[in-house]
Amino acid sequence: MPVATAGLQVKSLDRPEETRHFEKGRVDLAHVGESVVGRATFQPGWKWSECVKPLAGTDLCQQTHIGYVISGRMAILMADGTLKEAGPGDAMYCPPGHDAWVIGNEPVVTLDFAGMATYAKPGS
Repeated sequence: MPVATAGLQVKSLDRPEETRHFEKGRVDLAHVGESVVGRATFQPGWKWSECVKPLAGTDLCQQTHIGYVISGRMAILMADGTLKEAGPGDAMYCPPGHDAWVIGNEPVVTLDFAGMATYAKPGS
């Protein structure tokens, strides 16, 4: 049976098509349809402004994230001063203009359905 180039797709983040490493973290990526799904793992001590900012070249993260927290806890601080925490079972929407960091000693694992196409790529 011929393999279709469009239509139903199933891909495993356990066998990612791409992995990007950065200080105290990584993101595993799967390209599905028109989207990129990422599973990010942030180790204790990870903070966007220290670990990813040098790659992005911006003062704050400029990605939009729509995601789900699998494990761990993280803080998200928006440029306007809004601060929220996200933990296991939380779905989140995070617009551009934020910093984030791991809270505590457990790695944070998230699934991201929006902001991964260029996340942690130099100059993005």
